Amino acid sequence: RVLIEMIGSEREIVKCLVQEVHARGGHPYVELTDYAITASVLRSATPEFLEHWADMHLSRMKDMDCYVAVRAGDNVSELSDVPEDKMKLYKKIYSQKVHMEQRIKHTRWVVLRYPNASMAQLAGMSTEKFEDFYFDVCNLDYAKMSDAMTPLQELMNRTDRVRIVGPGETDISFSIKGIGSVKCCGRRNIPDGELYTAPVRDSVNGVIAYNTVSENSGVTFENVVFRFENGKIVEATANDTARLNKILDTDEGARYIGEFSLGFNPHILYPMKDTLFDEKIDGSLHFTPGQAYEQADNGNRSAVHWDLVLIQRPEFGGGEIYFDDRLIRKDG
Repeated sequence: RVLIEMIGSEREIVKCLVQEVHARGGHPYVELTDYAITASVLRSATPEFLEHWADMHLSRMKDMDCYVAVRAGDNVSELSDVPEDKMKLYKKIYSQKVHMEQRIKHTRWVVLRYPNASMAQLAGMSTEKFEDFYFDVCNLDYAKMSDAMTPLQELMNRTDRVRIVGPGETDISFSIKGIGSVKCCGRRNIPDGELYTAPVRDSVNGVIAYNTVSENSGVTFENVVFRFENGKIVEATANDTARLNKILDTDEGARYIGEFSLGFNPHILYPMKDTLFDEKIDGSLHFTPGQAYEQADNGNRSAVHWDLVLIQRPEFGGGEIYFDDRLIRKDG
């Protein structure tokens, strides 16, 4: 049983996926929607409705073996005028139940984009050029990438202290001792190319100043800076500091980090305001407030999981990463 969820207006890839599922003896279940419809639903949603909606979709997700999400929306800002209290309820009630607790933990899943004019515009490319870029990025030799990750994974697994310095005011330290790490090489995200772990929950201290724009619930955030004390984000600023702090106040876990990851897809060099691509930028890292994954679990639980990206290649200001006082990456 394979649930195929199409967010957007691209139909050909859905038809192809249905055919491939049938060809392998599976049963495809298809849902077509887009963010404009979701926004209309959420603007008047009550907690009681969201609970029922979540329970209905949770029951369906529990019946599925696999989940394929194809996201190809026309407007990344479609959710931007949904009231903040409604978005917070949606994340806490619907996303937490259906996706964070059920889909991620109990199904075989993959999330991907499909190229369209909107994505090309965000990347600053023509649609034709973006399509070429997309397939170069997505069709890597992921088995070869997995093998190449092994030495870094082995080093990460025996590391205690991590320090990240630069660019700008970034200087942050934490422990990853005993957490473990996970290769990301084409199984759950397309495109892919990262290796992640999580900090020991209360070990993070210092400042991180992200240098990549990020979209959250249809709103674009720039110049996000976090200051940590004993794991908690005690100060957060951005171009919209008030809205940023409302996201971080979603629940207790939203002010703690659930993931630390190094990105290294060699074809992705510049941000395009799409987290699925930006978090794999070559020479980047992401330091994620909110929910931890069970495969590299520090115990943090939240309705939020927000991959915020810091690029350390020279043209973005450079930077260094140390494992147990040993320099393991410089300038990306």
